[in-house]
Amino acid sequence: MRTIVGLAALLVLGACATESGPAPTLAEPTQSVSAVVEPTQPEAAPTEETAPPTEEQVDMAFQLTSSAFAPEDSIPATYSCDGANISPPLSWTDPPSGTKSFALIFDDPDAPGGAWVHWVLFDLPTEARSLPEAVGPDPRLGVHGSNSWNSIGYGGPCPPGGEHRYFFKLYALDSVLELEVGATKEQVLEAMEGHILAETELMGTYSR
Repeated sequence: MRTIVGLAALLVLGACATESGPAPTLAEPTQSVSAVVEPTQPEAAPTEETAPPTEEQVDMAFQLTSSAFAPEDSIPATYSCDGANISPPLSWTDPPSGTKSFALIFDDPDAPGGAWVHWVLFDLPTEARSLPEAVGPDPRLGVHGSNSWNSIGYGGPCPPGGEHRYFFKLYALDSVLELEVGATKEQVLEAMEGHILAETELMGTYSR
């Protein structure tokens, strides 16, 4: 009997010994939370209004050339009074929008008595971008005015002596002039007032 009681006492003491200490605490695993950074979008640059082209920029874009001679070069004798006396080929770049016609004036500012008019041509159609060599009275190529010889059409360089400068001046107009055949340079210039969108020139020289 005493043996049984002693065994029971030993069992009770062993149970108490295992429960006497505090239960160990288990730490929860820590989760590393990485911050999510949303990509930033660059701010849109303020839009600048495109300024309309200046008159100088328009004139620079509008160019007149000839396959017969370079700017400020000598005009071949074929196109003078010493040769065939025919007009040289001319071509030009696109004019400003709104162009309705072109006008062309060819003169010599070095003539002794003042500018000598060699050719006046107006109401060239808006789709024209060139003139062939030896332009004659063709309504598809504009209307001819009077020159300083009091004749209608082209008259080539014919200086009395020395070297002269000759200017082909082309005007892009926002209207059709509707002047009569034989209109003078002065009449054309007056009719063009307030209607010139752009102008360009080609200068050549001739000497005798």
